[in-house]
Amino acid sequence: MKLSTIGFGQQEEEGGEEEKRCLNSELWHACAGPLVCLPTVGTRVVYFPQGHSEQVVASTNKEVEGHIPNYPNLPPQLICQLHNVTMRADVETDEVYAQMTLQPLGPQEQIDSFLSIEMGIVSKQPTNYFCKTLTASDTSTHGGFSVPRRAAEKVFPPLDFTQQPPAQELIARDLHDVEWKFRHIFRGQPKRHLLTTGWSVFVSAKRLVAGDSVLFIWNEKNQLLLGIRRANRPQTVLPSSVLSSDSMHIGLLAAAAHAAATNSRFTIFYNPRASPSEFVIPLSKYVKAVFHTRVSIGMRFRMLFETEESSVRRYMGTITGISDLDPLHWPKSHWRSVKVGWDESMAGERQPRVSLWEIEPLTTYPMYPSLFPLRLKRPWQPGAPYSQENKELESNSPMFLRGVVENGAFSLFIFCLLV
Repeated sequence: MKLSTIGFGQQEEEGGEEEKRCLNSELWHACAGPLVCLPTVGTRVVYFPQGHSEQVVASTNKEVEGHIPNYPNLPPQLICQLHNVTMRADVETDEVYAQMTLQPLGPQEQIDSFLSIEMGIVSKQPTNYFCKTLTASDTSTHGGFSVPRRAAEKVFPPLDFTQQPPAQELIARDLHDVEWKFRHIFRGQPKRHLLTTGWSVFVSAKRLVAGDSVLFIWNEKNQLLLGIRRANRPQTVLPSSVLSSDSMHIGLLAAAAHAAATNSRFTIFYNPRASPSEFVIPLSKYVKAVFHTRVSIGMRFRMLFETEESSVRRYMGTITGISDLDPLHWPKSHWRSVKVGWDESMAGERQPRVSLWEIEPLTTYPMYPSLFPLRLKRPWQPGAPYSQENKELESNSPMFLRGVVENGAFSLFIFCLLV
């Protein structure tokens, strides 16, 4: 599979040079969505294998059917060092995703970990851009692409209205730095902006269908960029005929469990359009949500969602419960541990469960770790079974906080939290 990539970090990428091209970061983020925020290379992150499994289900559109073995040394939240992030795009589908190299932290590293002020690579959404969901007419091989008037005037170079009809040639570059030429014309009754010549070639080459979306960006270098987003449907990067859903689940869990036991590096792939939620988040974001914010049943909150126009909207809701999503396989996990009810009737498509770091409580009460914990235990050792005793402790304090308390450096840790 040929890929276009852009990487951050020192680790070399595999594959021949002929398979790699420069990938525009701004366009990648626009295609990924306005809420996507990649962690910063070199910082501490929290990896959720439970969330990674959800991406497999969403990508293959298939639930786990067989028996998935248990991995006792794999905790529900794995604190890691992020060594590398590579933004990728599939050449055939234009599907954007990120490849991350993670390494679980040892006990002493967890103790020495200071919370980074970096909350991630902010999704730099362009100012001059538009996103449109394609209609049946837009994807017809005999038609053109109807551009909303405001969008055309904002993003495209101005037309010369002394010509009849006003028209110009546009050259747009996609994620793989391939040029696409379109004829932009203003005509019809009533008059409207259309992309005609070249559009059907683009639709056929990208295999676009009604429901897919296209993005046009006019960047700071006065270049026109072009990206696409596929409608929600089963992904084809890893066909189920090649690798079953069960095999993918077992593979990712086995890799994470081995890395946790040996403190070795492992690689994960994050697909922002397929994954229901981010399953690798900054450690600072996790600590702030889990240990600094108190939530309770009945509390009101708001949460950001992406709209069809690629903008952001807040939805309101109420916390209705707090419990494990999967107590059998992932007890004491903070992944989607909050049950919610949404205000609006149109919110039926929203998830009935969310994670603490995804929501913004409307009333917050600062919560700090106790100076006198009831029971102190030693940090979890890599390679040791993740017992019920460890799980109980995980629900009350992060691994590195336990080490800090035992080493008498609690005041320094609190100072770091409050900075």
